[in-house]
Amino acid sequence: MSNSSSRKQDKPYKVQANLDDLLGAETISSSQKLPLTMIVLPESQPRRYFDPEKLDQLAESIKTYGVLENLLVRPLSEQDDKYELVAGERRYRAAKAAGLTEVPVSVRDLTHEEALEISLIENLQREDLNPIEETEGILSLLSVRLQKPVSQVILLLYQMLNARTGKITNNVISNEQSTLVQAIFQEVGCMNWESFVSNRLPLLKLPIEILEALRQGKIEYTKATAIAKVKDETQRAELLKESIQNSLSLTQIKERIAILKPSPDLLSPKNQLQTLTRRLNQLKLWEKDKKTWKKVEGLLGKIEMMLTDVETEV
Repeated sequence: MSNSSSRKQDKPYKVQANLDDLLGAETISSSQKLPLTMIVLPESQPRRYFDPEKLDQLAESIKTYGVLENLLVRPLSEQDDKYELVAGERRYRAAKAAGLTEVPVSVRDLTHEEALEISLIENLQREDLNPIEETEGILSLLSVRLQKPVSQVILLLYQMLNARTGKITNNVISNEQSTLVQAIFQEVGCMNWESFVSNRLPLLKLPIEILEALRQGKIEYTKATAIAKVKDETQRAELLKESIQNSLSLTQIKERIAILKPSPDLLSPKNQLQTLTRRLNQLKLWEKDKKTWKKVEGLLGKIEMMLTDVETEV
């Protein structure tokens, strides 16, 4: 694979959804300034990681030029003197770091759901969005639109993919839900939902240290998924560290993985059983792929019969 192709895969989706459409045709109230002490962060925030270096750069720019783009806030009815931040958290944090006491804002009356949706769309439009934030952001947007918990959204997406590939029947999924999912993906302008399920959802199952490296933008997701295949935790941690420090290419990472030898512990009967049990629990075939689960049940039945015979002999 060429370098240009690798870079293309590592780029986040380009979100096309228009915030003006979400805000409606009415003009947002004219600019005003609010003390930072009157602005509170929402309980559920789409963005989790802020690059300290880039935040410092923005803070320095704000010291010189001020905040050039208004923050979007909404009044909190239960707190008369407080406003909840809807969009512009990076500017908010940088303004605090720059020592500002007040910032320019646009105030808009929004419901909690409207504010969350706008915040998610604004977050997805960032140029520096990493694959994990992007995946979680899209799932959160689907959760808001479908009015389902994220866990149920993920289950629905896998059911849709299994129905598309013939592993389950379509009658377990409503046409309304399926149509809405497809419309949301088309609206935000990212890759189609099938590619999202196949290529992006698996990222959320990566080991925690690799997830954090991805979230902080330290490594591309193609490299991260390759490193995750190393089962030995020590070897995996060392390879991740080396890959980040030395900016190893995907080819170099694969070469190092090829020469790694599995530790004796990984080959022990106890470890094999624990690994198999963990994988079965993670896959939840009884929910996501009932046809395969029937085969697994048959194999488990044979194992149970063998164990019964052994116990009888003993």
